[in-house]
Amino acid sequence: MVPHSLLPALDSKIFLIYKKQKCQFNEGKNMAKRNLFIGFIISIAIVDLCTLSFISIASGSPSLQVVPSVNLSQYSGLWYEFARLPNSFQDKEGKKCDFVTAEYTMRKDDYIGVVNSCRVENGETKVAKGVARVTDKQTNSRLEVNFGPEFLGFLPFLWGNYNIIELAPDYSYALVGSLDRKGLWVLSRQPQLDEVIYEQLLDKAAEQGFNVSLVKKTKQI
Repeated sequence: MVPHSLLPALDSKIFLIYKKQKCQFNEGKNMAKRNLFIGFIISIAIVDLCTLSFISIASGSPSLQVVPSVNLSQYSGLWYEFARLPNSFQDKEGKKCDFVTAEYTMRKDDYIGVVNSCRVENGETKVAKGVARVTDKQTNSRLEVNFGPEFLGFLPFLWGNYNIIELAPDYSYALVGSLDRKGLWVLSRQPQLDEVIYEQLLDKAAEQGFNVSLVKKTKQI
């Protein structure tokens, strides 16, 4: 769900600019203005990319061991978030996300549709739509996810790494993490997960350098 700690801020900045200006462009009209706007967005992207690249080089993270193979068709569908490492985009003050779900849908263009949903503290439901793509086609265990505008998908920093560290043989639970060890999610096909399995998944995460003492369960009921 990447340097996860940085991407949400970058995604949000570009998306908000795009959203404010989109209504001003009609297809076939104002093309010069539209092209100028796109150039402006790309300029922002280049500056942010340079900043992010510097940070990434300075704080390189060791690789994660992932599962040897994933059947993406079987992996698709609805998942419940059972637990996670607190992060900047799900645990904002006053807007903490609970009742979190993620739904993955296979698309014909080799991308995977992503719909994340959660309920914040005031009872409002938040929905984020994005796409995922496979980066390791030998295993399908390493992917990238993008919640920014699809037309900017060519920009590498919009994509956050999504690594499937553990996966049940029957695809009933999964453990997903980010390379920087700041993002960790325990996913289940049901709102609840057996405690023994949960502890085993935390042990696996700890072996790969995640600070599991900070992991919090997600309210689902």
